[in-house]
Amino acid sequence: MKSYTQEYKPELNKSLTPMAEINGFPVRPGMFESEGATMLPVGVNFTVHTKDGTSCTLLLFHREEEEPFARIPFPDAYRIGDVYSMIVFGLNIEEFEYAYSVDGPYNPEKGFLFDPQNVLLDPYAKAVAGQREWGEIKRGSYHARVVRDIFDWGDMPQSNRKMSDLVIYELHVRGFTYHPSSGVPQSHRGTFAGLKDKIPYLKELGINAVELMPIFEFDENRNSRTVNGKRLLEYWGYNTVGFFAPNTSYNSTPEYNHEGTELKELIKALHDNGIEVILDVVFNHTAEGNEYGPTFCFKGFDNKVYYMLTPSGNYYNFSGCGNTLNCNHPVVRRMILECLHYWTVNYRVDGFRFDLASILGRHEDGSPLNNPPLLESLAQDPLLRNVKLIAEAWDAGGMYQVGNFPASKRWAEWNGRYRDCMRGFLKGDNWDSWAAAWSIAGSGDMYGGHYEDDNSNYDGYNSCVNFLTCHDGFTLYDLYAYNEKHNEANGWGNTDGANDNRSWNCGAEGETSDPEVLRLRYRMIRNACTVLMCSRGTPMFLAGDEFGNSQFGNNNSYCQDNEISWLNWNDLQKNRDLFEFFKFMIAFRFKHPVICKKLPNAVCGMEPLHAHDVNAEETNLPPGARTIAISFAGYDPKSGQDDLVYVAINTFWEDVQITLPRVGHRIRWYLSVNTWGDGNGRYCYPEGTETRIDHDFILRPRSVAVFTGRPF
Repeated sequence: MKSYTQEYKPELNKSLTPMAEINGFPVRPGMFESEGATMLPVGVNFTVHTKDGTSCTLLLFHREEEEPFARIPFPDAYRIGDVYSMIVFGLNIEEFEYAYSVDGPYNPEKGFLFDPQNVLLDPYAKAVAGQREWGEIKRGSYHARVVRDIFDWGDMPQSNRKMSDLVIYELHVRGFTYHPSSGVPQSHRGTFAGLKDKIPYLKELGINAVELMPIFEFDENRNSRTVNGKRLLEYWGYNTVGFFAPNTSYNSTPEYNHEGTELKELIKALHDNGIEVILDVVFNHTAEGNEYGPTFCFKGFDNKVYYMLTPSGNYYNFSGCGNTLNCNHPVVRRMILECLHYWTVNYRVDGFRFDLASILGRHEDGSPLNNPPLLESLAQDPLLRNVKLIAEAWDAGGMYQVGNFPASKRWAEWNGRYRDCMRGFLKGDNWDSWAAAWSIAGSGDMYGGHYEDDNSNYDGYNSCVNFLTCHDGFTLYDLYAYNEKHNEANGWGNTDGANDNRSWNCGAEGETSDPEVLRLRYRMIRNACTVLMCSRGTPMFLAGDEFGNSQFGNNNSYCQDNEISWLNWNDLQKNRDLFEFFKFMIAFRFKHPVICKKLPNAVCGMEPLHAHDVNAEETNLPPGARTIAISFAGYDPKSGQDDLVYVAINTFWEDVQITLPRVGHRIRWYLSVNTWGDGNGRYCYPEGTETRIDHDFILRPRSVAVFTGRPF
């Protein structure tokens, strides 16, 4: 036993002495309120629960072994209610892995799947063993490891930024740096360390929040297959294996008992550089799939508790991934809350984006709840008070709650209407000018008034995350390079992925050398960037959009661990002018707080917010307008002067003359942005280099112009 245990020293804690010996291991009842496995000075505490299981056994494994070297059944005296807890003395956490076996009834029609032969991963596992290198086939069953959770965060304060203060940059940890062109050391490619190497780039771009696609432990080899000679994996990571553990294969070194150190070092470095970290979390389903899927964790502990089941014992599938987590069951609700606590406290995460969040508001029979207990708990939780909560406010079962997500005063939402409306309007085939104006102005028709509540991070347009692109769909370049999706490489006959993309190829499908088509494409990208950065709400865009990254028309690259999904950093040099444009627009947004929030009324008397047609003196916006403008006005106490911004959008294919607002004899309008350009490759103008515009301006075809007003 000494080869895998440490010498037990009772003098370390005389109140914790063994009470029994089971299969050669000294044990005693454990800490019943401490879920998971916790290292103690004298050994390890193991706590787990099962409602309908009749017995539970702790399994201990040598590293990388499939057969346990020890089976330690929990005595009846080590159970209180549904909770089993046991301290095993003398264990050295560097030398073993663990799992559980649970016995109980087996009756699938009634939802019982207990089988003592199943090796079950701890639902509260802080680290998952066995998956060292990305793409290596997982051997056998999942085992957990015990971690110390020791990291010095120093005196780093929690961020106090509001949602509307953020510019969010969505990225995939592996895809961001795995391409050889990323410039990071080869050992860092596709890892947390590789992302850390790119922090100078993120700072130069100017964003202040990253949203990481799933980094909870997942098995990219699950459901892997070969199509046309290429191996396809679960690349995105939306099939969670362990909610409390960081994905092992995102580490740059095969650290056995890693404490999440590399991820923590990344988060600390991002914070040190003023960048918040938001995690994309998947609490709507797990990797166990439907009735044909594996049993490696939740099914074996309490299938009826963790999943929504039909009366015949099958799985409701509101996630589109085979099963649906029973989020409002008290046990599951508690697990989700404790999981978010863990990432907030131990990893100092600033926010969470909840995938298919409408599932979080469903009853165990799938029906919508008026006041979902889980959402209310998260909204009112003291530890999560300043943590951003962002909902993807729909699910695969047809529930669409954008603008109406429960507890909306606390939750922000991915604004799907903004994406759909603005894609159509900017493309020029959907003349819904009213919806476009509402969207740019902060979607007040959905989220209430345009006034922030100082006591809430989520009121009015603070509840709105605006986006035109994300991981799910076309990149921004592809939005203007393809009329149709091209997902043939996914192996489903191009039947997967969204059909309603509201995209336009600008005259040629896919890659082209036609200079006119390319000029139009890049102008459309500049239009999209300008409008996004000049819209009230929180802007979010997909990594690589800033330098024209393409996925070759694939709008559902969930399985493509290859050049389709990896960012090609050669495009940064190829499209450096586009990158500089994004930089300018992000900085412009931060420079003009009137875009982000309501300021005190402008001294010049201009209305705080208004939508216009081609003539700013007209207050009636026709419903079919091809050209619209939005004016923002307010007094900025920090600068001591009015902050005036006028955004004009021409989606028509001909020149349009617009008239700017009259703002008094001491203020003039200056052209800050013109996506048409000056003919010399210049599209934006820092303060002091702008052209003064006295009253009228010719807005060129399919272009956007932004004007700022200031004293002359």
